[in-house]
Amino acid sequence: MSTLSPNGHARRDSRPSQGPRHPTAPSVMNGHFAGLGENASAADFEHGVQIVDQEKNFNENLGAYLQMEGIIRAGFNYHLISVFGSQSTGKSTLLNFLFGTQFGVMSEQERRQTTKGIWMSRNKKEHASGERRMADNILVMDVEGTDGRERGEDQDFERKSALFALATSEVLIVNIWEHQVGLYQGANMGLLKTVFEVNLQLFLKNASNITRSLLFFVIRDHLGTTPVSNLKQTLIQDLQRIWTGLSKPPGLEKSKIEDYFDFAFVALPHKILQPEKFEQEVRALGTRFREGYKDPKRAGLVDEQSEPILLPEYHRRIPADGFPIYARGVWEQIDSNKDLDLPTQQELLAQFRCDEISKEVLVPFDEIIVPLEEQQAQDVAAGKASIIVKLGKTMAGARSTLMASFEEEASRYHKAVYKRKQAELETKVDGRLKTLFQGQMTAAHKNGINDFSEAVTQSVKAGQKKGSNYDFHKIVQSEKERALKRFEAEAQSSLVANTPWSDYKSQLNLYRKDLDAVSARLRKEEMRRLATRSERWVRSKLDESVGLAFNALGSGRAGSGAPADGQTKPPATGDLWDRIWTIFTDTVSYAEERFAERAQSFDASPDEVEVGLWRLRRKSWGALRGKVDDEMMEGNLLLKLRENFEDKFRYDDDGVPRIWRPTDDIEGLYTRARESTLELVPLLARFRLARTGGPPPLEAWIGEGPAEVTAADEEDLVPIGGVDEEEARTLEEEMTVLSDGKAADLSARFKKTADGVYVEAKRSAIGGMTQIPLYFYGLLLALGWNEIVAVLRNPVYFVFLILAAAAAYVTWTLNLWGPMLRMGNAASSQGLEIFREKLREFLEGSEKGRQAIGLSGGRIGMDSLHSNGTTKSKASLKEEEVDEI
Repeated sequence: MSTLSPNGHARRDSRPSQGPRHPTAPSVMNGHFAGLGENASAADFEHGVQIVDQEKNFNENLGAYLQMEGIIRAGFNYHLISVFGSQSTGKSTLLNFLFGTQFGVMSEQERRQTTKGIWMSRNKKEHASGERRMADNILVMDVEGTDGRERGEDQDFERKSALFALATSEVLIVNIWEHQVGLYQGANMGLLKTVFEVNLQLFLKNASNITRSLLFFVIRDHLGTTPVSNLKQTLIQDLQRIWTGLSKPPGLEKSKIEDYFDFAFVALPHKILQPEKFEQEVRALGTRFREGYKDPKRAGLVDEQSEPILLPEYHRRIPADGFPIYARGVWEQIDSNKDLDLPTQQELLAQFRCDEISKEVLVPFDEIIVPLEEQQAQDVAAGKASIIVKLGKTMAGARSTLMASFEEEASRYHKAVYKRKQAELETKVDGRLKTLFQGQMTAAHKNGINDFSEAVTQSVKAGQKKGSNYDFHKIVQSEKERALKRFEAEAQSSLVANTPWSDYKSQLNLYRKDLDAVSARLRKEEMRRLATRSERWVRSKLDESVGLAFNALGSGRAGSGAPADGQTKPPATGDLWDRIWTIFTDTVSYAEERFAERAQSFDASPDEVEVGLWRLRRKSWGALRGKVDDEMMEGNLLLKLRENFEDKFRYDDDGVPRIWRPTDDIEGLYTRARESTLELVPLLARFRLARTGGPPPLEAWIGEGPAEVTAADEEDLVPIGGVDEEEARTLEEEMTVLSDGKAADLSARFKKTADGVYVEAKRSAIGGMTQIPLYFYGLLLALGWNEIVAVLRNPVYFVFLILAAAAAYVTWTLNLWGPMLRMGNAASSQGLEIFREKLREFLEGSEKGRQAIGLSGGRIGMDSLHSNGTTKSKASLKEEEVDEI
């Protein structure tokens, strides 16, 4: 039949007829276990490793074994299960059947100790198929049996090995026989008492720190006579009796054993008498070695025969890569301290636990802080300056909860380690919170600067709309105070009290400096806007005033005093540039006064005002120069010259329009007006003052640039000849309005225009000569008086005259004169054509007609007549024939 071998594999075996017997493993240790002091190879680690030998020596090959098995990198994903009990009770056999290990077992022919020291092997059945497969990375530890004859009364090793198993294992399997239940030594109650005492002394110094362990009682060779529930009740009563008799630390006098230990019980059939049932129950028991969670609403593992055993609260939370060092330290402390005091190992344990607690308490902390960090990082990447609402309160709450949780969980461990780890945790957490706080301050800084700039700009615009003289300096100071209050309020709401990094004085000082810098920039921009408004006002005034000066350019109308000889310039023309310069300087001077007065409300420095006035003068000259160029455009200038010429030619000295007569001296007037107008071209070609005969003092009027002028102040300025020497342009070139070539071309074009005006005047004078003299109308009236009287006296004539006048009025009102004339012309043309046709027929068909034109017997064709009806000569007819050929 098929049976389960100790290594977990099924095999066929025949039993003798005397009774069923189950095969056992060899009584000697398997050669593939790495022992102590060996230079172990991979083959030596095939089935496990000896951790501690019978001489209490720790094996340094433990780390190599875990490395070979791939557990060293498992982190916390591993489990450690130990078994202890009386010698020769089948502990190793039970482990071999449960986990497929190959621990040495006792020979059936002799009863002697087989397991010496402490052995470890990895579970060989973890990859078995099934819905309830075992957990990964289960390490099984086989502890030397107690109450053996080899040790005798020396219980030191069994007590130390039990303590070692308790300090390192999640589940302690207590292997006892059914008939030993109720016994003190047989049921290992003395050993369990030691375990309880050590547990209280070493791991339960703080009531809030409870390291739970699972004591898993496996009752062997259960025949079913006594129910498992009764056996369980007996064991629990014995355990509670032991716990009651323990000397407990202060504060734990009323504690119960269930506060620190969980208990599980299982009964296995007799291995020899009931082998099939034993194998079945062992397989069922193996399915419970899987990971799970305890439902607090349920009673626990008691009476839960199918519930998982490997619960998170049992795990010692020692990382797999640190387990070899931890296990060695535990054993060395246990072996070197007879009183089982483990101060050094407590520090090591505290270090591991504090690190793990730090990770645990950081989980809820990260759930709160990580989204804020990600949000802040995203805003920074996107170039946004977002303020996290209630950041300080959120950070303070998360930090307080984290530190309180850490203190609650870790303060029960070694105080020095706890304090050190607490400081490390605070440093780590505060570093992250400080980054958030500084990011918040950076965002508040950026937003505050933007809001300050926007608020000042809006206040200035509001003042401009009201038309009042707003005080820019007061606006800036008021908004600056508000910005500082908002920043401090944001800083107060973002800090965490009692932390050294929550001091925002440096950020506040930097914020003040940036506000001052922005204020200076805004003041400078406002000065620029003020200068722009001043420049716009100057340009508007110059457009009006200079335009009027050019519109009155040399006009001789309305008695302006146009000279008869054309040798001297009238005052209205000769001092044109003087008047323009005076208008310009007066306008700019008034603008400078307004600029300086307005700049005082900006709290501008004298240097800034000086720079602004210097820029205003340069910009104003540019505006004047642009206006002059517009007025001196070719089309505008030709129009002004023609107007000037026509005013002098068409109007007399009193400004009355001239009516040309043949007797007028048209040629003389034309010549004087043209020459007088041509003299304006050289006058307008150069900007010269009449009183000095030279250009205006532009360089002295603008002045040298102040020392405080920056490149930004000069970048939008147009170079001025005679002022900006580096531009290689002289003052004379700056004052040249028309070049010589352009002036000559302009004069030529004007002369042609003037000639046209002269010809028109001459035609007007000649047309006046064909007019009927007035005396003719008087003579006509005297000679036709009798006829007029006859018409007036005869009613028929008078009525006919009235009807004719009425018909003429109706025809004129209806605009019928044109159609009537076209009809009359058409009728006359048609009548003439009919007359010619009749004449042609008469001449061709009448003998008298032929005789009348001297063509007897001949026939006159239309081609022999001229258009007026005369006969063509023979020479003419011959020429026409030749042409046709």
